[in-house]
Parts: sequence; structure tokens; C-alpha cells
Amino acid sequence: MIRSKLDELTIADLVQRFADIGIEQDKALLWGEIGKFNKLFDRKTAIEAELKSRVGDQRHALLGLFDHPNLQVRLNAAKATLAAAPEAARGMLERIKEWRRQPQAGDAGMCLLNLDRGIFMPD
Repeated sequence: MIRSKLDELTIADLVQRFADIGIEQDKALLWGEIGKFNKLFDRKTAIEAELKSRVGDQRHALLGLFDHPNLQVRLNAAKATLAAAPEAARGMLERIKEWRRQPQAGDAGMCLLNLDRGIFMPD
């Protein structure tokens, strides 16, 4: 979705689209559709940027997705909220890693490792 259209959506609509993208990314991973995953990643990133640009940085609205039944949605929400809610986001990443469900557990583990090493700095 074009960024100019994202600014017309409510926060609740953005969160729902973010979740929908995570579900589609999970399916793309399952079927090895890397090109599709990457396109969805770009759409997810645009939603994160829109939420960040809203007054008060509205990425914290994604915290509600920590209870989503889809693990990719939870992973995406945790990574997106690292700057807005670092303790909660890190806790979710640690839980995902501990659950050992791949590929999300590996992604969460690498994110934690990069955070600890100072390679990744959320903004």
C-alpha cells in the first residue's frame, strides 16, 4: 500500500493490516516464496513507519499482537516495538526463541544476539 494511503487509516486498521501481513508472511515462508515474503516485508515496514510517525509514536499499539495465534505476527510485533517498548518486546523475543518453533525462533534468537552485541539498534 502506498504511504499516502496509510496516513488515511486508523491505528486499529494499521494494526490489523500489520497482522494480516504477518499471516501472509508465515504462509510465504512455509511455501518458500521468498519474493512474496520480501514484498510483504516492505509493506510491513511501511506500516511501522506510519505508526512511528503518528503523534506519540503509535508503534506501542502493536503490543496487542503479542497474544496473536500466529507466531510470525508475534515476532513481527516484537521486533517492531523494540524502540517503543523495549522490555516487553525483548520478553516476547525471548519467549519465541524458547518455544523453538522454526523459523521464527531462529529469527528471534538472531535478533536478541544482535541486540546484545550492539549490532542492531532499534529506532
